Amino acid sequence: MSKVINNVLVVGGGTAGWLTASILAKQLNSVSKDAVQVTLVESPNIPIIGVGEGTWPTLRTTLQNLGVDEGEFMRECDATFKQGSQFVNWAETPEKDKSESYYHPLSAVFHSSYDFNLAPYWLLGKAGDKNYDKAVASQSHVCDLGLGPKKITTPAYDAIQNYSYHLNANKFAGFLAKHSTAKLGVKQIKANVTDVNLDNDGYIVSVDTDTAGTINADFFVDCSGAKALLINGALDIDWLKIDDVLFNDTAIAMQVPYESADTPIATHTIATAHEAGWTWDIGLHNRRGVGYVYSSDYTSDERAEQVLRDYAGPMSTGIEIRKIPLNLGYREKFWHKNCVAIGMSAAFIEPLEASAIFLVEAGANMLADQFPRTIDAMQYVEQKYNTTFRLRWDKSVDFVKLHYCISKRQDTPYWLDNCKPESIPATLKQRLGHWKSHPPTKYDFDYAYEPFVLDSYLFVLYGMKFDVDIDLNRSAFSCDRQAKALFDNVEQMNELLTKELPGHRELIEKVYKYGMPKL
Repeated sequence: MSKVINNVLVVGGGTAGWLTASILAKQLNSVSKDAVQVTLVESPNIPIIGVGEGTWPTLRTTLQNLGVDEGEFMRECDATFKQGSQFVNWAETPEKDKSESYYHPLSAVFHSSYDFNLAPYWLLGKAGDKNYDKAVASQSHVCDLGLGPKKITTPAYDAIQNYSYHLNANKFAGFLAKHSTAKLGVKQIKANVTDVNLDNDGYIVSVDTDTAGTINADFFVDCSGAKALLINGALDIDWLKIDDVLFNDTAIAMQVPYESADTPIATHTIATAHEAGWTWDIGLHNRRGVGYVYSSDYTSDERAEQVLRDYAGPMSTGIEIRKIPLNLGYREKFWHKNCVAIGMSAAFIEPLEASAIFLVEAGANMLADQFPRTIDAMQYVEQKYNTTFRLRWDKSVDFVKLHYCISKRQDTPYWLDNCKPESIPATLKQRLGHWKSHPPTKYDFDYAYEPFVLDSYLFVLYGMKFDVDIDLNRSAFSCDRQAKALFDNVEQMNELLTKELPGHRELIEKVYKYGMPKL
């Protein structure tokens, strides 16, 4: 009879470890005595990297499924609402003292492009001279005005405009630890893993620790970050680098206070392109998280720090900067025998589109949903998981590279080299060739679990002023009256939202004070 899997050990804490443990424990009903027991072992003295402060709307569903009170979560994690990202100075070489930008909002298109694709009508000038993001969606307008995505009377997890969160990653891990141990049945062990023990067939049977002895389990999840204690240290699964596609290898970060307690909080991530990389700017309740992601092949650490401090402004004077090496790439396999790697032990891509926490969610959800209860049932799920996540990571690399390789910036070697054909994945290059004369459609996205879908590509392509000539297909787009009505509806929605939605900081202060009504 095949061995039954009754115990799961998650190695490593942080957001990846605690989110994975929470999702598994909820799905596998760890509060029940006869269910799968989820245990997490984490080091008491290894700090969390803690710069993954942006999330996707999927986190709302995840937290709701875990039974988390949204108001409590936001209050305890310094969280604010995120409605998208604004990309500043990416499309063209910036002029002195001037900037241009576009949004990648989370409310993808006011009228779903899967029902009616407005992109070709925008390309043909049917929306006048408006930028694409402003013509087809209201959320860019909401972000410009600094409005929240809902009202204080809107029930928890419901939205008027789609949203996710900006959060303090260190506090989020602690919040999940408290919630999952108190309410979901996760057992916590604080100790350093010193060794990993395998059986004769190469399966992990236990880990040794410095203070908690040997911990046995039937299945293991490696959330140990860049150390990859299990998937690499014990199982020797190779790391595939992607530095020939995505050049950035370093990040520096700081926490910048607001000038005053009533300073407006941006309701979107601000990603600003610079000479050798880009800065992120994330507004939490009590501070901004600001950082610079760059390539050391094109600039020095000293110059990078100067760029970051110049961007952050006077409030950054005297604030300590953290330096974080970035090793971009992913494992040859994510699941091997009775071990799955999730988080940075599995893969890491630069934080441009804040996909890290989403891919942790996706990995944990698939593992939980497909969880094999016996060793014999594992091989099929392992193969399916590896195929799925190799595709997800390849697609993520394509989408992040898109932001660089269609830029018209000519001011530094960094931007010129990012556009060289040899640095562009073949899959992306093929799509871009087709899209020069034919707007993207749903048929370009035939995999149900692609992380970045049609709407995301449309916002970036046309926000970046991608060169398109669809004159030969002009006759195929004859629904001018319907397109005009939809463009007009966006304008009407802008007027309504301007009147109805509160300021973002005003909303956050009320959420912290009163919470949000339950459904």
